[in-house]
Amino acid sequence: MISDRQKGILSFIRSFLSDRGYPPTIRDIAAGCHISSTSVVDYNLNVLEKKGYLRCERGISRGIGLLGENVCEMVTVPVIGQIAAGKPIPVPDDNSWSGSLSADTMQLPRELTGDRENIYILKVKGNSMVDALIGDGDFVLMQQAQTADDGDMVAVWLKDRGEVTLKKFYREGKRIRLQPSNGQMSPICVDAKGVEIQGRVVCVIRKTM
Repeated sequence: MISDRQKGILSFIRSFLSDRGYPPTIRDIAAGCHISSTSVVDYNLNVLEKKGYLRCERGISRGIGLLGENVCEMVTVPVIGQIAAGKPIPVPDDNSWSGSLSADTMQLPRELTGDRENIYILKVKGNSMVDALIGDGDFVLMQQAQTADDGDMVAVWLKDRGEVTLKKFYREGKRIRLQPSNGQMSPICVDAKGVEIQGRVVCVIRKTM
């Protein structure tokens, strides 16, 4: 038998997975179940894990999965840092784009990642993509790429500035227009030779309040 609180936690995790497609964090559960302490959530998760209702992968953000009821396969994806969706910020070190040196990870359902290789996650900083429903503090699942089609949302390195930004990509002759999705912000227009694509957005992972 499990307590009413533990039943409520299971119900919340089930609803969260159904609505968003990825697991909640301990803080999500605390807020959603009106529990004042994350240590209380952790205690109850331990109980549920011991009784075979779920699994918890310690040290991994969103490493919670339900057992015995349409469990989806989870994939561990590196979180390699932040990317500006407003003013560009300095590009990460070259090696960090592979995610091989990242200490932070996030668990995502295979339905989101598919069979893609060389995927990683960036935390969005800024609000220039709000009209594309990407806000400050959201995460974007990226796939490494060196090319893009017009309209693709990409992470690009601006060589002359030594900076990286997240924008929609458009070719205009010998120039590239990096278009924000915010009517109050202007596009960045640069010579095509000064742009290096670092990856394409696969999907958005919303932050939780």
